[in-house]
Amino acid sequence: QVQLVESGGGLVQPGGSLRLSCELLGSIFNVVAMGWYRQAPGKEREYVAKKFTTDGTDYADSVKGRFTISRDNAHNTVYLQMNSLKPDDTAVYYCYAAVYLDKTASSRRDYWGQGTQVTVSS
Repeated sequence: QVQLVESGGGLVQPGGSLRLSCELLGSIFNVVAMGWYRQAPGKEREYVAKKFTTDGTDYADSVKGRFTISRDNAHNTVYLQMNSLKPDDTAVYYCYAAVYLDKTASSRRDYWGQGTQVTVSS
């Protein structure tokens, strides 16, 4: 059974930094991409960043220049370094993984973590 285990959320003052981690546990064939989404109270879940196994990286405009996504492919772990945090970054952050469970195209699956709270407040 595949699961994503997140850590690293918390309370930080505006302008501060936090680092989120997410480890993929379980048996898979390969990872297409891992990334992060977030959901603020009363809002829809929104895309934050994604890193492909082929090294391609993408960010939402709202976090470009402040957030950095990285991966440890050997351990199926993705990180989100968040700098210059703003109150608008307050949300539950969800880890995401797109994987293949075996060699077949039909084994393509998406998985989500349980979410970790990030609160930016003075």
